[in-house]
Amino acid sequence: MVNMCELATALSDLNGPPVKAIFVYNSNPAVVAPDHNRVVRGFLRPDLFTVVHEQFFTDTTSYADLVLPATTFFEHKELQKSYGHYYLQISNQAIAPLGECKSNTDLFRELAGRMGFSEECFGQTVEQMIEEALWIEDDRRPARLQGLTRERLEKEGHIRLNLPEAFLPFAEGNFATASGKAELYNEALLRRGLDPVASFVPPSESRHAEKARTFPLELLSRKADNFLNTSFANLESIQKMEQPELVEINTTDAQSRGIREGDWVRVFNDRGEVRLRAHVNGAVQPGVIAARLTWARFAPDGKSINALTSETLTDIGAGATFYSCLVDIEPTVEPPRTSAP
Repeated sequence: MVNMCELATALSDLNGPPVKAIFVYNSNPAVVAPDHNRVVRGFLRPDLFTVVHEQFFTDTTSYADLVLPATTFFEHKELQKSYGHYYLQISNQAIAPLGECKSNTDLFRELAGRMGFSEECFGQTVEQMIEEALWIEDDRRPARLQGLTRERLEKEGHIRLNLPEAFLPFAEGNFATASGKAELYNEALLRRGLDPVASFVPPSESRHAEKARTFPLELLSRKADNFLNTSFANLESIQKMEQPELVEINTTDAQSRGIREGDWVRVFNDRGEVRLRAHVNGAVQPGVIAARLTWARFAPDGKSINALTSETLTDIGAGATFYSCLVDIEPTVEPPRTSAP
């Protein structure tokens, strides 16, 4: 088992056994994975066989031995969960897959057959998978899902979860704590002799860490406003709505480094560097800079902002620590433009 956040190590250092093949779907790891430079070096290994199942030619397809065409949501049926709303819905296939495009399920089903896998799951239809996703034993089925079936979804298209019209789950507290509140400061720790302030262990990369002596600025490698992660970043009309070549810096930090509005700057740490143009404003605090994520091929120097982020994992959940990243910044010259990742 390999944590996706540690892809750079998996491709570069894992040796028991080494990773000799990678199949990429629903992702663009040559952009979104932390420690971008090591990820790219891993993809460039001559002994790594890389297959990418995609709708577009992305940064990751540039390193693929095989690119397999994937369907869009117009070309396959899907169960759509709620995302900021209270509805579950069926997304019906509108057109037949174009060319040789295949959906994830069709592709994995065919691969499984060619490779000799006979497990029942590989023979399931999309409808059976939707039913399985919705199936919960009656004694464990939450009230919000009562009466919600595939048959109803097929007939009605979308169904609101069984929730109150005015759904404010934490308006009266109801957090899983003794007080029922979100406890940012916990008196119980004090009574047990554990001072939350004294026992606080800062992230390995924060303004409170020893490493801040060398790299004093905290980098927020934030998502762009008009991309969906890295989706749509290849559309010129959407690119015009963003300015991914900018790095936001506070006036105090800019003045102390001789950086002015619009200057080209080098943002760097011990993992790599990127070149961007400075946007000097008050949107970020002193000690913090912020830059947007975009495809490396569209970045001024052909590098993702994740050239600076680390593979360090969170204590809870073993997730990525994109926002625990220390850097420094200095004036530089405009980089030569590159169109390749």
